[in-house]
Amino acid sequence: MNDAAQQDDGTQDGDEGSMSRRSVLWTTAAVTGAGLGLGGLGSGTAAAATPTRSPETTPEAQAAAPKRQGRTMVGVPFDRRSTVRVGIVGLGNRGGSMIDLFLAVTGVQVVAVCDPVKAKAERAAAKVTAAGQPAPAVYTNGEDDYENLCKRGDIDFVYVATPWDFHFEMAKTAMLNGKHVGVECPIALQLDQLWELVDLSERTRRHCMQLENCCYGRNEMRVLRMAHAGLFGDLLHGAGAYNHDLRGLMFDPGYYEGPWRRLWHTRLRGDLYPNHGFGPVANYMDINRGDRAVSITSVGSPSLGLAEYREKNMPAGDPSWKETYIESDRTISLVQTAKGRVIRLEHDVSTPHPYSRINSLGGTKGVFEDYPARIYIEPDHTNDSWGDFAKYAQWDHWLWKEHANPPGGHGGMDYMLVFRLMQCMRLGLVPDFDVYDAATWTSPVPLSHLSIKAKGAPQQIPDFTRGEWKKARSGMDSENPEKA
Repeated sequence: MNDAAQQDDGTQDGDEGSMSRRSVLWTTAAVTGAGLGLGGLGSGTAAAATPTRSPETTPEAQAAAPKRQGRTMVGVPFDRRSTVRVGIVGLGNRGGSMIDLFLAVTGVQVVAVCDPVKAKAERAAAKVTAAGQPAPAVYTNGEDDYENLCKRGDIDFVYVATPWDFHFEMAKTAMLNGKHVGVECPIALQLDQLWELVDLSERTRRHCMQLENCCYGRNEMRVLRMAHAGLFGDLLHGAGAYNHDLRGLMFDPGYYEGPWRRLWHTRLRGDLYPNHGFGPVANYMDINRGDRAVSITSVGSPSLGLAEYREKNMPAGDPSWKETYIESDRTISLVQTAKGRVIRLEHDVSTPHPYSRINSLGGTKGVFEDYPARIYIEPDHTNDSWGDFAKYAQWDHWLWKEHANPPGGHGGMDYMLVFRLMQCMRLGLVPDFDVYDAATWTSPVPLSHLSIKAKGAPQQIPDFTRGEWKKARSGMDSENPEKA
């Protein structure tokens, strides 16, 4: 499988062997009310609850920060520990492969695994013992058994790789039980949920992180260091995307194990998956570390791709014929920052398109564009000819210099993420990104939907840091702490 195909496998995993009762509720809502407003979208076991911060309120209300209940998590280090004890929730495509990387990192013990499909949990447990570790506890008693995993006293970090519908409740449960938690993207689907995770992180003093693997790509980390060294001059604009033809996978019941991924196209119109594109560019521009994302304006194309694919490929009587798709085949969003910079985000998983995250950055001295990687900066390049990005390997991040041939998928970025996170926990360091980054990178999910519904009207992005963004601080552009 090529890297483009693996990218989806690496970030949008399902751990269910069949449709859960929550998925059945979602299916009913999707079929009977395809134009459902975000105010009606619940989460977890409280699917019918009224959100505490309705996404249908004014932009000003959206941006207003609730009163802080705890203390900021900006700059808060992990407690140092010799061994990081990990619990893994969700053992499908993503979780079932990521466990290999946790086991490959020195100083990490997988203590417990959880998946309602017993065979998956047993395969994961066998990997743990094959790696020479004690047999982990196994939790397979239904979709809520993760709660018992989170209650254990011998777990430091909970890793969540389940369908999106579960992310918010699982992150909450982990923090309320005293665990740091890392979640595959998106971390939540509503603004009130994002605020709740921010507040919980501050109250519980536990980190809640969006485990955005693309931030650890070799190109992304090289551009990060070059940007911070001033090679692009004053930064002006950037772009990121998730443009990936997923039509075949979304109609494949064996890949996503049910319709949960496709059903999101019956609920929202905006960018369902902004994190891969937004995270790296936010790092380049020091978002939440001297600049912040202020507003988002989104437009969307008609929703035709999935219905057209179904017409050509799905038999009469297939359950998908009951679905009405409203998700724009392509969404384009413009994010404005406090410093006046512009970030363009794109999302398209419903039409034919080569895989691309765009990943571009421009400033007063030049520009980088990916897919394919190319660069044009002064004084190195002239005559309107792109330069060879490979010639800038001296700017590789220390992670890529120390681990030139990392194991795992997605070109090694998955391993880099796991290695660095576990290193921060072992050494008692501040994580590379935090709950404020998680909330910011995910906020385009509900806000792009609202902007498209409002015919492109700008939506205010909340300041999840409550003013802390004004203070410059370190992020992913780190030095090797074990060689300092």
